[in-house]
Formats: sequence, C-alpha cells, structure tokens
Amino acid sequence: MLLYLQPSLPQIFRACYSHFYVLDHLYFMQIALAEANAAAEAGEVPIGAVLVQNETVIAKSGNRTIRDTDPTAHAEIVVLREASRLLGNYRVADTALYVTLEPCAMCAGAMIQARIPHLVYAADDPKGGAFRSCFEILSSAKLNHQVSVTPGILADESAALLRNFFAARR
Repeated sequence: MLLYLQPSLPQIFRACYSHFYVLDHLYFMQIALAEANAAAEAGEVPIGAVLVQNETVIAKSGNRTIRDTDPTAHAEIVVLREASRLLGNYRVADTALYVTLEPCAMCAGAMIQARIPHLVYAADDPKGGAFRSCFEILSSAKLNHQVSVTPGILADESAALLRNFFAARR
C-alpha cells in the first residue's frame, strides 16, 4: 500500500534530458497509476495518489474505502495521513501531490488544510471534480490557501483504467 522515501527520479533521465520537470510529472504519475491498478485488483475504484517532497516519494496509495470500510479512505486522504505521520506535521509544505483523477471536494478540502502547494492530476472528473469540473475549491480566493494545479498528465491512461474498471462491473 504505502512505500516511503523511494529513490528520486532516475538519474538517467537527468543525464539525457534538460527538461526533466515534465519527466518528473510523467514518472510520478506512472507510480500513481500503478497504485490505481493495485486498487482495481483489490476491487477498489482505481484511483492512485503519490506525495512527493524534494523529488522523493513520501507516501503512495490507492483507494481503500472498501478494504478499510471507511468512506474517507480515498487515495489522497490515505497519502496525506501517512505523510503527515511520517513528517510529524499535518502541514505538508514543499510537496506535490500526484493523483490519477481530479480530486473530489473532500480531498480538495484536505489538501487546503494540509497546505499542499501543488497538485498534478491525470483525468478530469465531470461528476465530482473539485478543481474545475464541478467546483473550483482549490483556486478559490475565499479560502486562506490556494493550490497550483497541473491537470492532464497521463489523462488518457487514467480515464481508460476507470472506464475499463466500471465496464467490467456492468
């Protein structure tokens, strides 16, 4: 479920490419997709999340709502809880959260409370997304913290995983 202090982005990428920022996004989103796949294999909705600090994975997980019988055990919440415990602080500044689906309102609220500075997500969620699809929580000037967001990284792969998961259940 959770793996801590993973090695940072492979050095070969840095040696071969000067634009490794985009490669960072791809690399960490691929880890999130692997977590989403593992969640699907466990019968959970396939959403994965990875929290990164200084190019190091601090925590990663897929959805655990069914396994934990906990409606709040979305991948993002599980990762934020574990990272807070490991870092010894409920504020997880200087991090980036990678998620395979646009976060819901609950997860967006948790990100605000944790002071996540940056979110990278794959696919939009037209039925519950809280960045731009249904709500605009993460960028609301009414709140005391806003999150910068990079949407659309590996969106097709994430959307296909969700589509296939739900098609198999119909």
